[in-house]
Amino acid sequence: MTEEILINVTPREARVGVVENGMLQEVHVERSGRRGYVGNIYCGRVKRVMPGMQAAFVDIGLERSAFLHAADMAHPVLNAEPIDGVASAPVVTPPITELVHEGQRVIVQVIKDPIGSKGARLSTHLSIPSRYLVLLPDSATRGVSVRIEDEVERERLRGIMAGLAGDGFGLIARTNAEGLGAEALGEDVAYVTRVWQTVSEAIARAQPGERVYEEPPLPLRVLRDLMHDEIEKVRVDSHETFERTLEFARQFMPGLTDRVEHYPGERPIFDLYGVEDEIQKALRKEVPLKSGGYLVIDQTEAMTTIDVNTGAYLGARNLEETAFRTNLEAAQAAARQLRLRNLGGIIIIDFIDMHDDEHKRQVLRTLEKALARDHAKTTVYEMSPLGLVEMTRKRTTESLARQLCEPCATCAGRGILKTAETVGYEIFREITRAVRQFDAEKLLVLASPKVVGRMLEEESSAVAELEAFIGKSIRFQPEEQYGQEQFDVVLL
Repeated sequence: MTEEILINVTPREARVGVVENGMLQEVHVERSGRRGYVGNIYCGRVKRVMPGMQAAFVDIGLERSAFLHAADMAHPVLNAEPIDGVASAPVVTPPITELVHEGQRVIVQVIKDPIGSKGARLSTHLSIPSRYLVLLPDSATRGVSVRIEDEVERERLRGIMAGLAGDGFGLIARTNAEGLGAEALGEDVAYVTRVWQTVSEAIARAQPGERVYEEPPLPLRVLRDLMHDEIEKVRVDSHETFERTLEFARQFMPGLTDRVEHYPGERPIFDLYGVEDEIQKALRKEVPLKSGGYLVIDQTEAMTTIDVNTGAYLGARNLEETAFRTNLEAAQAAARQLRLRNLGGIIIIDFIDMHDDEHKRQVLRTLEKALARDHAKTTVYEMSPLGLVEMTRKRTTESLARQLCEPCATCAGRGILKTAETVGYEIFREITRAVRQFDAEKLLVLASPKVVGRMLEEESSAVAELEAFIGKSIRFQPEEQYGQEQFDVVLL
C-alpha cells in the first residue's frame, strides 16, 4: 500500500489530505481565524456547578463556557486516563460538588472542540504528546497503546518505559513507538519533559482565561501524529511551511526527512491528485458505488445514518446475492466516508436485508477490517435483525461538512422547501388575517416567480373567490430575489 500526505497552505488556511493507493482517505482543515482547541491547556475559572449533570461549566476565555464532567477530573483514583487507546480500570466518580466549587481556578485541557451549539469539552487529566510518547504529569502510569497488538513488542516497550527517567509523571508509548530502541524513546522523554517544564512555569503565573500551552499548527501536528514508515512522501506546496516541516522532521524523525518534499508545480497540488473533486463529493449526501448501488449519508444532531441501496445493480443471480455483494462494497465505502467526512458520535448503517447469517458476519468483518486503518477509535456492534449496524466513532472536531458549510439560508438547514402550493395557501391565510385587522382598498402580494405563477394559473379561481369574499382586489408581483417560502402582503 502506498500512502502520501499532501499539505496545501495559503495565507489564511492549511489543508492536509491523506492519500492511500491514489484514493483520498482523510482531509484536515485549519483556518487561521478559527483554529481548533484540542490539546490546548488553559487556566480556567469555574462559572457554574451542575450536580444533576455531574459537571461544571468553566470559563477558559472562549466564546462559550466549556464543559467539564466529573469523570474527566484528575483525583487519586483517576490516574489512568486512556491515551491513544490505552484502557483504564473502572473507577468510581465522586460527586462534582466534592471536586470543584464556583469561582475555583482550574487547569484544564481541551479534549473536544466546540461542536454545534455545544462548548468545548475539558479534562483535568493533562497530557503532552510528542512523536512517540505522551507525558501524563499527574499520573504514574507506564503504558503502551493498544494499537500495538504484538504482546512481545508490548512487553519490550514496557521494559524500556520502566527504565526511562521520569519520576513524578507517567508515560504512554504511542503507536509510532513500535520497534524503537531506548535511545530514541529517551530523546523523546527529554523533549517532552522540557515542554512540560515550560508549561508548568506558565501555569504557576497564569490568570483565569489564559492559554498556557498550544498545540502546534496543523502541518506539524500531522507530521507528529500521522507520519510513519508506510508514508512514502509528504508533499508541501508552501516553501515556508516546507522549511518548518523539514526542520521539525530533522528534530523528531531524522530517518524520514528525505520523504518530506517541496512541491513547486504551478498546478495546485490538490488538483493534481484529484483531492479538490473528492472534497466536493464528500459534501454530497449520495455516494455512488462501482456496482451501481449507492449510499445516502445524513448527519443529524443526534447521530449519522448511512442507508445502503442497490440502485442499478442487478448483476447477481438472486436477491440475496445482490444484497450481499452490495453490502460488502458498501461496508468498505462507508468506512472510508466516515474518515473522509470526519463523522463521529453514534452512527447507524442500514444495510440491505440479508437472510444468510454467514453473509451478515462477512459484511460485519469487512466493515471492521476497513475501519482498522482509521486513526479515530471506533466500536462496532452486532447487526440487528433489521440489518442495522450500530457503531460509534470518537469525534474531537467538527465534521468536514460543518467546517466548510453553513445551513442553507433558504430552507434554514431543513434540506427541504415548502411547495409553491403550500406557500400559496399561507398567502391566502395571511390576506384573510390582514383585512380583518386593517383597512385597505386593495392588496399587493410580493412572492417568488414560481409562487406567483401558480397563483395566477392553477389557483386563479381560488384567488377570484377570495377577492369576492373580502371585497378587495389582489395583485401579485413576482420578485426574483425572493426565496420560494418568502412573501409579503402589502395593504394599499
